[in-house]
Amino acid sequence: MKKHHLKLTEIDERYLTTLTSKGQLSARVFRRTTALLQLHGGATFSAAAQQVRVVPQTIARWRTAYLENGLQCLFDRQRLGRPHKFDGKQRARLTALACSAAPSGYARWSLRLLADRAVELSLCETISRSAVRGILKKTCFNRTAKRRGASAR
Repeated sequence: MKKHHLKLTEIDERYLTTLTSKGQLSARVFRRTTALLQLHGGATFSAAAQQVRVVPQTIARWRTAYLENGLQCLFDRQRLGRPHKFDGKQRARLTALACSAAPSGYARWSLRLLADRAVELSLCETISRSAVRGILKKTCFNRTAKRRGASAR
């Protein structure tokens, strides 16, 4: 006699089966769905864990989450985090500043110059060089690239 670690409702079982058959799931949701269906089918924690390539403790945690929250356990909860320090307009203005001509006496913008000028222009109260670098990195900005119109070698 097999020990059933989980008994899904008929509606939940049908939903999970159709969800896996669609083929448009993230890997995390697919693993959780497959594991729950395996447990419902009578598989042990070890067998289900081996099937989806996780440890048995993870399967036990997913089963407990299903029993407590139902099908909401399939999806990750929204994570809290520190909000962005600079909004989209500030980022765009900093990128535009970096694309403009360098100040007189300089061949090109440095991260320090950009940070200082951003504070001078009241784009933000303070900004570090590493924050400027991070913003420009996310825009795929290359400070050393040749300007348009320059002849190629």
